[in-house]
Amino acid sequence: MLTSQRKSLILEQLAREGQVLSKTLSQQFNVSEDTVRRDLRELAAAGELQRVHGGALPASDAIVNFAGRQLLNLDSKKRVAKKGAELISAGQVVIIDGGTTTAELVTFLPADLNITVVTHSPGIALALVEHPLIEVILIGGKLFKHSVVTTGTTAIEGIAAIQADLFFMGVTGIHAQTGLTTGDYEEASVKRAFSRRAAETIVLASAEKMNAASPFVIGELSLANTMVIDEEIEQNLLHSLEAAGVMVVTARQE
Repeated sequence: MLTSQRKSLILEQLAREGQVLSKTLSQQFNVSEDTVRRDLRELAAAGELQRVHGGALPASDAIVNFAGRQLLNLDSKKRVAKKGAELISAGQVVIIDGGTTTAELVTFLPADLNITVVTHSPGIALALVEHPLIEVILIGGKLFKHSVVTTGTTAIEGIAAIQADLFFMGVTGIHAQTGLTTGDYEEASVKRAFSRRAAETIVLASAEKMNAASPFVIGELSLANTMVIDEEIEQNLLHSLEAAGVMVVTARQE
């Protein structure tokens, strides 16, 4: 079997089963595990999958640059964002993460909503300028241009002074095995810091993030208290979320 054929079969199996194991693939194709690991390494380098210990998981499509992510599953993001906005109550302190789904979230906030928003996203902050009753606290730090958010020690220190009701967390991958993941190490640290300063962490999970993984772990599924999804999800992931104590809210189309 040609290498290209083997790689195609690996990707087909990954799409069908949600994960592949190096040992199983080695037996299936009658090749060494070293050969399989080389295939997985090359597929990972091409962005086709995410390698993990013992095998691979589907790679998240949500790790491209900000402009590219804005158009990715836009309808799904809007539905999830709208449902997420309904979870906010007047008078709350709400942390809003950077990202394209959270950027949609702020578009659904009522004009007369009176809350305080904490964010490390200049774009989120600017989007709220025309909301007269929303106080905005912008966390400073080093600008990470890929996601247009601040990161680093200064951001972490600023976050430590916050005590919030809700944190709307952006992620690029949600998987039963790897938990909540993202594409940048420092971003993962900032997200964990925000989560520690909120009474409730809400993950906005548009379709491209489900059953996918990115390189850097934010935390286990249990880090989220609530997950807003666009549609019914694969049963294994749903059972994992329920076992982790995560409340799943579905943003159904009207």
